[in-house]
Parts: sequence; structure tokens; C-alpha cells
Amino acid sequence: QVQLVESGGGSVHAGGSLILSCTGSGHTIRSANVVTWFRQAPGKEREAVAAIYSGSVSTYYSDSVEGRFTISQDAAETTVFLQMNDLKPEDTAMYYCAAPHGRGYGGSWHRPSSFNVWGQGTQVTVSN
Repeated sequence: QVQLVESGGGSVHAGGSLILSCTGSGHTIRSANVVTWFRQAPGKEREAVAAIYSGSVSTYYSDSVEGRFTISQDAAETTVFLQMNDLKPEDTAMYYCAAPHGRGYGGSWHRPSSFNVWGQGTQVTVSN
């Protein structure tokens, strides 16, 4: 069974930090060539914020989080983390991690259509 579970969300004041975790069942993450963190705020489209390619070879960030967020992966390749620093109210959203599984998935890291395995999401709320 392929499954992803996010955790670590919460409510913080602007300037604060949170670390999100995305844990995969079995080989969900180890077998994925890329894992991306997305977020979606009410009334807005789902947006990719950070991605990591297998073996932590490459990482990518959206312009809106570059320099503030860091994506990483544990050595066992079972969990992907998103360290979020200097949080802003505009970072408020539901955060999801996603991985590709099977044929036809795993293309562009920033496209939701590249992924078919999604977690349930974890809410991040940043207040002034």
C-alpha cells in the first residue's frame, strides 16, 4: 500500500518557524524519483513550494519560499521534511506532500498532475 502522512502543522506568529514531516508507508518515498510539498489556501490553486529528487541529489523551491524553506530527506528515505523559517501570513495554507507511483507519473516537480499519491494535508496558519 502506498501512502503518505503529513504532520507538524500548527499556528505560529509571523517570523516563526515550523517543520513539517511527510512519512511514507513501505517504499513509497524510497521508490519515488521526486517528492514535492504543495500548499493550497482557500480559494486558490494548489501550488508547489519545494521538491527533492531521490538521494537528495537536487532540490527546488518556488520563488515565494526560496531562502526561507528547506526541504530534506532522512537517510533511510522514508521521511521528507520541510523546514519553514520566517513564516509570513501569506504562507497560511493546507500543506500536502505528494509522490509519483507507477507509470505516467513523476514528471515536472511543480505540476500536481505529476503525482498520484497524496497525503491528507496538515494545516499551517501564520498570524500577524
